[in-house]
Formats: sequence, C-alpha cells, structure tokens
Amino acid sequence: MPLYYRLLKAPLTNISASLTMEGPPDGYRKNVGICLVNPSKKIFTASRIYIPNTWQMPQGGANNGEDLRKAAMRELREETGVTSAEFLAEAPYWLTYDFPIKVKHKLNRRWGTNYKGQAQKWFLFKFTGNEEEINLLGDGSEKPEFKEWSWRLPEQVVELAVDFKKPVYEQVLKVFSPYFSSDTDEEHPTKNEPNGGETHKQTTKRSSTKNKPNGGNIHKQNKRSSTLLQGQVS
Repeated sequence: MPLYYRLLKAPLTNISASLTMEGPPDGYRKNVGICLVNPSKKIFTASRIYIPNTWQMPQGGANNGEDLRKAAMRELREETGVTSAEFLAEAPYWLTYDFPIKVKHKLNRRWGTNYKGQAQKWFLFKFTGNEEEINLLGDGSEKPEFKEWSWRLPEQVVELAVDFKKPVYEQVLKVFSPYFSSDTDEEHPTKNEPNGGETHKQTTKRSSTKNKPNGGNIHKQNKRSSTLLQGQVS
C-alpha cells in the first residue's frame, strides 16, 4: 500500500496538534495555511532560506478582523507571487501546533507576546496560472522566506516538513485527501518527476533552470532573509 494511503488510515500519534471547530484556542497566534495543488494533484512546497532540507506549505499570520480566506490569498501572494488560484475547500476546524522551546522564547521576545504556538485554518486552492507566475520574491511587500520550491506528492510533503509541523500536515492532507485521490484533471502530468516533483530555485529576477537528478529542474533564490527566526515561522 502506498505510504500516503497508509498515512490516511493510521491514527495520529504523538500529536502536539489539537482540533477545535469554532475558533482558535487562547494562547495561540492566529494563522492561515495554504495547500496549493496543480492540475496533476501535486502540492506546492518551498524550503526555508535558513533551514536546510526543510520544506513547508505557505502559511502566515492573520490580522485581527481579516477574512481568513482573503488572508490565505494574501499570504500566498506575499510568499510566492501566485495570484492565479481557485478556491476548492476549507478545513472545517482549526489545527494547532506548539513551538519548540527555543523558538517559542525567541518569537515571544520578538513579538512581545506569550504564544504557545500557532492555531491554523487551512485552505485548499488549485493553481490555475503559468509556472512563470511563481516567484519566491513574492509581491515585494515582505522579505522573502523561501529559496526553492517544488510540486510534491502528499507523502513527501509530510516527510520533508519540520517535525513539530508533521502532525498538522498529516491532518490537513487527510482532510483534503478527496481532492488528491480523484482521477480528474490528470491530463497535464509533469515531466521528469521520478520522485514526485521538480525542484525550482528562485533567482532575484526570474527563474533560471538547470537539470538535477531525482527532482527535475531547479530555480535558486539568491536574495536572503535577514533573520534565522523568519526562516522558521511565518
């Protein structure tokens, strides 16, 4: 049985994530997460500038009173430059994860807060644009956080995530799994994807491409974010 389908059937264990239907629990920063899928049902992930070999889906804080779906679209645009996205689904509950102790202390000093972690509302969008639209410099309103991106299979998204986010990712992909298992929209397979996705490294201008085994094409992000902390959490 493929790893992803075993993942969906298995109970979540050692979970720091909790579920709540009505709103984010006290003590957690309100956050939105974005699961962006292409027509081949692969998921957009990007690697943090200062954390080698750690990949994640886009996410970011929601402002007070901000519509959460609009917040998700804003974060997607700010982090990836993507505006061509069609809303598909919203997770029916909030998911939380706790910060590791060192990260928690650094972030709370930076923000002047006392958060335990982040409470996330997740949204599923279908990418409807051309890949040239994807630019890890974003829309220029925020410092870039990512250095490379790829379309990944669901099991790879969980495998490559930082440990404290894995339980949330497992649950998110379980909620959105009907959209990944459908046989529709499979007419646009991506070439050179033996392990589930191409890897693209972002340049400071446009994407430059070279071949790489086990992952296809690479576009490298040359512009650097200013802090390690920004590389860990958004």
